[in-house]
Formats: sequence, C-alpha cells, structure tokens
Amino acid sequence: MNNSTCLLPPDSGTPPDPRIIALLRETSLFAELEEPDLERLARGVREVEAGRGDILFHKGDPCRGFHLLLAGQVKLAFNSNQGNEKVVELIHPGQTFGEAVMFMEKPYALFAQALTRSRLLHISKLVLFHEMDQDPLLCRKMISSLSRRLHHRVVDVEAYSLQSGWERIVGFLLRGAEAPEAGSGNCPRQAVVRLPSSKGNIASRLNLTQEHFSRILHDLAGRGLVVVDGRTIHIPDVEALRLASP
Repeated sequence: MNNSTCLLPPDSGTPPDPRIIALLRETSLFAELEEPDLERLARGVREVEAGRGDILFHKGDPCRGFHLLLAGQVKLAFNSNQGNEKVVELIHPGQTFGEAVMFMEKPYALFAQALTRSRLLHISKLVLFHEMDQDPLLCRKMISSLSRRLHHRVVDVEAYSLQSGWERIVGFLLRGAEAPEAGSGNCPRQAVVRLPSSKGNIASRLNLTQEHFSRILHDLAGRGLVVVDGRTIHIPDVEALRLASP
C-alpha cells in the first residue's frame, strides 16, 4: 500500500495539492464548500493507493480520520472467535467509511481490506474537526452521512432477523437488477445483475455461509428464475422472481 506524505496542520504554509482539491470538489460530501474551505481541508488529506488484498487498517488500530473511496472496492469485516470472517459492508467508489469511529475517538472495531486495486483519500480528523467548527453545512452533511449508514444497519438487522436466506438473496438480486439496454431485443421483464464482489463476500454480507448462498442460487437457476454466468446473473422474468417462494 502506498501512502502520500504526512498530514499537515490547518495553518501550514505549504500550498495544498490542486489535484486533491479537485477530487474533494467532485465528491458530494464536500461539493458545496467554498474554494478557501477546500484548500484548508486539502492540507489534511492524503491520497492512498492500495493493491488487491492490502489492509488499510486492522482492528484495534487508532483512528486518525476517515476514508473516501475514489476507485476500486474495499470490504469492512471482522473475524469471529471461531475464526470465521464476517463482512459488514462492501464499500464502492464515492462512499466513505470510518467516520463513526473517528467521532467516538475509539480504535477501529473492524479491519478494512482492498478487494481490487483501489485509490482513496484519507481525511485527517484534526483538519476535519477544525473545518466543522467553522462550517455548520459541513456538520449537517457529516450527520446525514452517518444517519444513512445507521439506517442501512437497521435494515440489515431487520433482514437478518425476519427474512429467510432465500428472501435475502432474492431481495439482493432485485435491488441490483439492471434493465436491459434499449434495442437489445430483450423482453422488458428481463434484467441483469452484475455481482460487485465474490460470492463469498456477498454471502457474508447477507449473513449467510457461502454454501448456503450457492445452494439457493443453484435452486433459483434450477427453477429457471435466474441464469448464472460467473459474476453475471440474468433474470428472465423479474416479476416471476419477485413472486417466487422457496
């Protein structure tokens, strides 16, 4: 993993990197900040490049800021006492992670690992807190980001508690379904799902074993509800899949 230079304090006389300012400006979290605010914030940002399998931080490491994923994919996970890995979240470009731990000023409770070659920004807690003291809008946006993350956690717990493995997988496929391209000749009821990660990672994210995930996917394929082609899953009839029962 390749990290950039050390963090700079908010009042550093070193000019900020114009590339970093441009990257911050393109993200929804910081898009509404004025140029001077972006320049100050950029002094506490470093670019991180991670290869596939690189660990960004371990459980128990101190948290000195949070990350914004620019490209690639990152998983947040922990290992159980039995040695099983549980994937808590799969991070995609444009998403942030680590804010909650940063605000609590606690060590990381999870580890973060790059699943593909990835580029990230690490935003310093010191500089971010300074900017939040000056800008109520930034405070509201940070709270909004944390609230969305909390809402997703509640939805996850509800699914784990009330839905069967079948329902979780069907729901996942329906949420990820893409309509066929115009002019492709496909029936409008058809759709395609491109799995964003390995089946093992997705199974863990859905709180299922990989064997259980594969068994249900095989059952769906056997009933003609899906056609599996590697990480691409074709749905011949979306409504039929929605109404199907185990």
